[in-house]
Amino acid sequence: MKPVKVGVIGCGVIGSNHLSIASEASHIELVAAADMIEANRTNAAKRFNPPKMYSNDVDLLNDDDVEAVVLAFPTQYRTAVALRAFERGKHVLIEKPIAMNSAEVDQLIAARGDLISGCCSSRKRFTASARLATRLITSGDLGELRTVYCRAIIGAGKEPDTPRPAWRLIKALNGGGILVNWGCYDLDYMLGITGWQLKPQTVFAQTWTVPEVFESHIASGSDAETHYTAIIRCEGGIVLSVERGEFMTMHSHADWEIIGTEGSLKLNMQDGKPENIIHNRTTTEGGVASTTPAGADETSEAEHSTPLSDFAASIRENRQPSTSLEKALVVQQITDAIYASAETGNAVEIGG
Repeated sequence: MKPVKVGVIGCGVIGSNHLSIASEASHIELVAAADMIEANRTNAAKRFNPPKMYSNDVDLLNDDDVEAVVLAFPTQYRTAVALRAFERGKHVLIEKPIAMNSAEVDQLIAARGDLISGCCSSRKRFTASARLATRLITSGDLGELRTVYCRAIIGAGKEPDTPRPAWRLIKALNGGGILVNWGCYDLDYMLGITGWQLKPQTVFAQTWTVPEVFESHIASGSDAETHYTAIIRCEGGIVLSVERGEFMTMHSHADWEIIGTEGSLKLNMQDGKPENIIHNRTTTEGGVASTTPAGADETSEAEHSTPLSDFAASIRENRQPSTSLEKALVVQQITDAIYASAETGNAVEIGG
């Protein structure tokens, strides 16, 4: 496979992760990086030595050596840069969340044309446990799905002695709080391991900001949610239930469960080990029996284990990546509906 010539725009924490992958993968050639912040450029040059370093996205996008770009900077600026990249004929991988709202995703889909583009919200689905869960669910081992459930709670720790990043919980910078920071992973994971067969219709949700006791734990001026819960009714009566919170007044715990008419799975999105999946099988005579379904073929390394690796392969294979813009749109539509329902106190139709 001829290496895909990649440029990374944004050399901060997550951008450095992409730079590392691009530097090491045999099917990717890192040809350029860009960042407006001099310290980030200096650090990236020292660690990854990209052949070309730019101080802005325009110059990188005008570089004819760059085939594809990764956008790894705050959400509010990404759609405009992605649209410029499409105009320049570049394939585009966008960090999560995909955009500030569904209208922006619609713009991206309309502008993409024949180019390849996707979102990094697929990141949690490249593990061995996610691949095994996908196979078990989509093969029909659980029967007809009834509920798909996630509850992930992070209890508050000690009061920090360093400033917290402002972008994480300021709506104008990030589009939201914990829902866009982590909820997009949860939604992508649950929709993905069920084979994208769920067709969300209606959402009823609630969000909350940080409890007063922990206000000093976050950046001053933060206005986004730190806790949300939502019930999403899908076609066929399947219910998707999600709850996630941080800075919580309880101890941390997390569960992901998929329940069908013939069995169920219990697993942890953050735990990539297939041997830790619990597969509940059923018989009329014996009821429910729990097993560990891991097999040797499920523990082997995936051919592509990151969104960037999969994105580069998708360019050469002329396919869309694991989470295409169309799939990312579904995640964003649910996200928008959660916010709308929480604001109005009413159930909201997806995409309505």
